[in-house]
Amino acid sequence: MRVDVHTHVVPPRWDDWALKYGGGRWPRLVPRDACRATIMTGDVFFRDVDDRSWSPSRRIEDMGRLGVDRQVLSPPPVMFCYWAEPKACQAFCRLQNENVASIAARDPDRFAGMATVPLQETSVAIDELRDARERLGLRAVEIGTCPGGRDFDDPALLPFFEACRDLGMAVFVHPATPLVGQERLTRYYFPLIVGNPLETALAISKLIFGGVLERLPDLRICFAHGGGAFPFTLPRLNHGWSVRPEGPAAIPREPREYAKRIWFDSLTHSSANLRFLVQELGGDRVMMGSDYPFDMGAPDPVGFLAGAGLDAATHAAIEGGNAARFFGG
Repeated sequence: MRVDVHTHVVPPRWDDWALKYGGGRWPRLVPRDACRATIMTGDVFFRDVDDRSWSPSRRIEDMGRLGVDRQVLSPPPVMFCYWAEPKACQAFCRLQNENVASIAARDPDRFAGMATVPLQETSVAIDELRDARERLGLRAVEIGTCPGGRDFDDPALLPFFEACRDLGMAVFVHPATPLVGQERLTRYYFPLIVGNPLETALAISKLIFGGVLERLPDLRICFAHGGGAFPFTLPRLNHGWSVRPEGPAAIPREPREYAKRIWFDSLTHSSANLRFLVQELGGDRVMMGSDYPFDMGAPDPVGFLAGAGLDAATHAAIEGGNAARFFGG
């Protein structure tokens, strides 16, 4: 089975959260016709979308054309809303989680889903995580790289990661509102093109040096976009750990040992980069991902993987076998 673990979905409609809860930055879906809409954040244009973003039947058409058997659905990062009051954000998360769960329940052979949680407040996030797992039956949660302005080495986030481990919830990390070099990334669509890979590399480095994987070796956590710049940063992290006192003071093992516990999607935009990722960190923790339906994604993830020059066993594992292990079923 060919499984695309990185696809995004929004509900077909939702209330104006600013009217219900205050705050001017809530995402709004503004229809343009039956098949097209615009996502606004308050009164600011964010992105034009079409029915691929909310219509299961439309997605299934594309899956048939692309040879994808199953999609894993997750919110686009604009829907995280970590800036908001936690309870209001929890209600927004609940709306999205119920939408994702309902799509997956109607057609479980074609779709699975990830939850989103209000991670600006850890205790509220854990409550929503538990609801998503126990009531809705979701097996994974998507989070941003710096939720609520906290890096993954922040002790306040450790109880959330512990809860993911205890509930058997896999974690999918997507860069959201890149903070690295923000003031220098204002042109050329660089926040997503350049900022996202840097943001992801920093998030993984913080996860490792913060000791999260030392404390929770069985946490299943995957990073989007092939880990961004991280695979190419890892040798420098390893060298720094070996020659500088800060590294061993933080973690007892070299960074590479922890990196091999992490999962990645295949969205590297380069066959050579994908082969490098597999060579450096192993093909047993890479999964096919496209970022469907957005333009910075892989338009043909199955074809991209077929052309990457991987051996047959690794190719089959990335197409679907690894996803079955990651999601626990």
